[in-house]
Amino acid sequence: MANNALFETLPTKSEDYLSLFESGKPDYQKVVEILEFKKAEVAKASSVPLESIRYDAKMPKELENRLLEWAVALAAVGRYFKDQTKAVLWFKIPNPLLGNVAPREMIRVGRFQKLYRFIQNALEENERRAA
Repeated sequence: MANNALFETLPTKSEDYLSLFESGKPDYQKVVEILEFKKAEVAKASSVPLESIRYDAKMPKELENRLLEWAVALAAVGRYFKDQTKAVLWFKIPNPLLGNVAPREMIRVGRFQKLYRFIQNALEENERRAA
């Protein structure tokens, strides 16, 4: 994901239905909790060594970047549903448009970019239909 596109999608406080951001910075631990990932799953999904997985100021930059991307995707789905429960559920239920794979599973196996394009296309299509 290009950084400029990423920063255009950060939610405002009123749009942060999952309460993921504080002063524009994601709560990395909450992102992992929402996705229900164990440390080993975070390592695999982020391509960061297991022993380097941590959620503090010493976290590897690569991990920070992946968690920020995941937070933006979670927030985008949250803005669409305007409901935390529905947004979180969307990530956990197999989606027929994604080959009956749950969105969280796509992230877990390293297919985040494909999932993010799917989310962006779906949101854009909804905007066109609403116009």
